[in-house]
Amino acid sequence: MVFTPVGDALQNKVNSHKSVKDQLEAARVLEAATQAFQEHFGEKDVADIKPLFLKNRTLTVTCASSVVSQEIRINQANIVKKINAILGNKEVDRIRYLS
Repeated sequence: MVFTPVGDALQNKVNSHKSVKDQLEAARVLEAATQAFQEHFGEKDVADIKPLFLKNRTLTVTCASSVVSQEIRINQANIVKKINAILGNKEVDRIRYLS
């Protein structure tokens, strides 16, 4: 009898189900975006920003104020660069913000 390590079994399961893999990747992008926003805005202002989803390499976020959305617009290139650096590859091209 051959035993498969649990980590390997989980990885095989994730790889065999595209929707699960896509959901994990999306969660990874949202986590990286949250981290990048924390680094850029600090703890106080980051509470006003919530990454929602990634579609067609565009990250959609919601902002509690128009001031924060303007700050994101002005610094979009730097924030996108930070997100991609955290991820280790280019997953995000632009940010769309809802206020």
